[in-house]
Amino acid sequence: MSILLLSGSPSTPSRSSRLLYYVGDKLKELGYHTVSLNVKDLPAQALLHADFSHPELVAAKHKLAQAKAIVIATPIYKAAYSGLLKTFLDILPQDGLRGKLVLPLATGGSQSHLLALDYALRPVLAALDAEHVLTSVYATDAQVEWTEQLGLRIDPTILKRLQDGVNHLAARLIPLRESELLVAAMPDHCSA
Repeated sequence: MSILLLSGSPSTPSRSSRLLYYVGDKLKELGYHTVSLNVKDLPAQALLHADFSHPELVAAKHKLAQAKAIVIATPIYKAAYSGLLKTFLDILPQDGLRGKLVLPLATGGSQSHLLALDYALRPVLAALDAEHVLTSVYATDAQVEWTEQLGLRIDPTILKRLQDGVNHLAARLIPLRESELLVAAMPDHCSA
């Protein structure tokens, strides 16, 4: 079972991508397989022109389709998620997130954009037929710091919210993981 780590940040590294990979590491510690997709690495021309047949976009959509859950991270600009992430979400089919669990993460300059995930991104995820969008985690720039000397420093309040998000996602994935293990353990003649 894989979990897609989807970065909608136009820069790397970024605060939102650091949160994303922190969550990815926590999920790996729980035994989950993660796959990364940085939208900024996809061909801009193909994204902007919605070239659905472009091999890199086809491969990206395949990664998404194979995942049981998605952790999406984005910076917040002008009270909305990144335009880069929007271009990727726009190339997905109407039911592109059907059956998926989604954990949204975002970073922004101040607390005044705290609700941007709920009023901007959550409706789009619902429109793409996500099975369940978990409680989002928003952090200000001051709550996520990186220095070469100290590495990643995350405010304790945000750390708690991230751990809660990981725990909620893992709890919802347990029944799916158990059913996969059950099917894998069945003899071939029973699965037909």
